[in-house]
Amino acid sequence: MSVAFTKEESSETASETVLPDRPISPHPNLVTEAGLKALELALAQAREAYEAASLIEDVNERRRHAAIPLRDARYFAERVSTAQVIPDPVSSDVVAFGSTVTFSRDDGRVQTYRIVGEDEADPKSGSISFVSPVARSLMGKAIGDVVSAADHEFEITAIA
Repeated sequence: MSVAFTKEESSETASETVLPDRPISPHPNLVTEAGLKALELALAQAREAYEAASLIEDVNERRRHAAIPLRDARYFAERVSTAQVIPDPVSSDVVAFGSTVTFSRDDGRVQTYRIVGEDEADPKSGSISFVSPVARSLMGKAIGDVVSAADHEFEITAIA
């Protein structure tokens, strides 16, 4: 039988399907309770996707379909194991991790964000990471304080 009609695993194919790890932030892995649950769900989903890919018979297809879930499972396992759950703030006197802050910008816009962990931050949905420049400038400040970040000024109008 000619080799042209057999599927052989090549080192090139194998190296194409081993993805580099997702970068892990050097910052502490602070999360809200909801953030930890989201990380655990993402880990479970990555493991399920990897298990499903493991059932594919063709070795090259199996590797291609397993590469992303395997990489994600490694990432989320690390993030779950290093997560430090920070309880919601008990006071709304100053901005803290977990606070929802409303501020007016120097251009007239009014914005509201909740300060959360890096993996759960989604500015389009109203949450920003505690390590973002805006969040760092707001932390520890009170209503009426004016802070600067990224060449803009913000006045805190509400903290919840």
